[in-house]
Amino acid sequence: MIIGLTGGIGSGKTAVSDRFKALGVNIVDADIVARTIVEPNKPAWHDIKNYFGPEVLLEDQTLNRAWLRQQIFADENKRKKLEEFTHPRIREEIMRDLACSTSHFTILVSPLLIESGQYELVEKIIVVDVPEATQLERTCLRDNNDPEQVKRIIAVQLTRDKRLTYADYVISNTHNFSTHNNHLDEKVMNIYNKLNNKFD
Repeated sequence: MIIGLTGGIGSGKTAVSDRFKALGVNIVDADIVARTIVEPNKPAWHDIKNYFGPEVLLEDQTLNRAWLRQQIFADENKRKKLEEFTHPRIREEIMRDLACSTSHFTILVSPLLIESGQYELVEKIIVVDVPEATQLERTCLRDNNDPEQVKRIIAVQLTRDKRLTYADYVISNTHNFSTHNNHLDEKVMNIYNKLNNKFD
């Protein structure tokens, strides 16, 4: 059984998936896959370099992610072109990783689980939910991001209300955003037990 885990930027998806991982659940992280497929000299890397030009690369030939992020969130056509280069390849890699999983159920973590159509790969969906103001505050603190940039990222993700309509399980993560969060521990364990009961 494959379980999707999603939420807006800054909602705490990693904090949740880390807890499932500690319980022995295999995790497939779309963000990690997305970084892997654009490594130097891979097909997606070539497509991105040819379309965006030499400015998209750093001296070590890896992508200049900060520059690229500015480009795609300022121009919808560029964002769609990047998605065209990456989304099909991300999906292929995700499917390979899911096929190799050995735990009773596997969690696919993806910020764009619904937007990208990856939700079609899963049987149930967990949504990590926080208000937009919390997303903005956490993301700016975490990566020293520009607030306007974060707002643009939030704007291209699914709205909070729409995302929640896809949820089979909701984890409200508005409590203290730290590794020592008993509230989050309890919520994860509750869902873990419900999912594990399907195999008893």
